Parts: sequence; C-alpha cells; structure tokens
Amino acid sequence: MEGLKILIVEDEARVLQFIKQGLEENGFDVDFAYDGECGRKLAFSNKYDLIVLDVIIPQLNGIELCKKIRETDSKTKILMLTALGSLNDKLEGFEAGADDYLIKPFDFPELLARIKSLLKRNLQDDDTKNEDHILKVVDMELNTHTKRVKRAGKEIKLTAKEYALLELLTLNKNRVLSKAEIAEKIWNITFDSGTNTIEVYINFLRKKIDNDYPVKLLHTLVGMGYTIKDI
Repeated sequence: MEGLKILIVEDEARVLQFIKQGLEENGFDVDFAYDGECGRKLAFSNKYDLIVLDVIIPQLNGIELCKKIRETDSKTKILMLTALGSLNDKLEGFEAGADDYLIKPFDFPELLARIKSLLKRNLQDDDTKNEDHILKVVDMELNTHTKRVKRAGKEIKLTAKEYALLELLTLNKNRVLSKAEIAEKIWNITFDSGTNTIEVYINFLRKKIDNDYPVKLLHTLVGMGYTIKDI
C-alpha cells in the first residue's frame, strides 16, 4: 500500500504528529490540517485514498466536514477518530458518511489495521470495476458503484446508512440477518438489546422501498431478524 495518500484533520498537534509519523513509516504519503476549513480546502483540491478526521476541530467540525465531502465524493474512505464514544456519537458519524469510527485514546496498531482494512475495500472495488455491479431484487435495483437505488424505474433517495443497510440485506437476499449481524457489519458495534436503532432504520427503509409498492421486499421475522425476499 506504499504511495497511497492520506489526509489527517486533527487539531491536537501531538496526536497529529504521532499519527503522521506512524503512517509515513508505513509508506503512506500524508497531508494534514489543524482545522476543518483547511481540511475542507485540502480534501476538495486533492485526491486522497483515505481521510482520518477528528470530530471536535475548529472552524468546521468533523461531522459537517464529512457531510460536505460526501456531497461530491462517495468513494474516499473516511475514518472518524474522536474522543466522542457514545452510541449516538457513532451513529451521527456513520450517518454523516464515515466508513469507520475509532475512539480516543487508541493504539496505533489498531488505527493502522483499520486504515489498511478500509483501503483494501478500495482496491477490491477497483478490481471489480468491470464486473456486474447492479444488484436486483424483483423491480428494485442497487448500483454498488454509484450507490443509487431505483424501484420500478423510480429513484429512491437514501442516506448513507440506509443505503449500507439495504445493500447488506440485498447481498444476503432470502437469508435472515440477525440484529447482532447487522449491528456489527453496519455500525461496527456490539448489538445492545436496550436500543431500537436497527428497528428505526428498518422502518425508514420500509417507508422508502415498500410502502408505495404492492409487492413488499423487506420482511421482519419476529425474534430472528430481517430479510429481503426475492419473490
């Protein structure tokens, strides 16, 4: 992975230097910014393979910066690196468009492993550019390259997390996915039975992909999980 370009947006000089040095020692080309506005300018004027983004930064916070990047760039991997570690904080980060979320304090080997895992996804995407990237279930189509969804020819607007959940279910169509599997793969967290986050997102999806159509694709199996059925 030598030569891949990474942007770090972090206002703590000590933390930034620690990450920068570690990444450069592992062969990465690193740019950095101490605030969100400078980070925005760099992100929009250069091509990066991955962005390491703190949330609490001056001028433009990491959540807003992530959203701005995602308005025009759905491919660059974004790893949130922050002291904000509650479930709601993580959900907000993922909803803004982050691909992964690591809580401070952290060990550099874990950060490096997360970065390498995200970059491998980029390489896998490049390797499959010429392969079929349209997923179909009845009259619904998902384009895994553009992240666009259509049903009966009509485009359906989804948030980043709604799309990720729908893609997971579609890739596993006719298979029941438990809440634990969904929580791990979509939110990168251990399922907490005390929250209804997954049910909320399932309801969001159901309203968008099923409510206006006679054939229902998304099904709930009480006590077991959820499935997309290719009827």
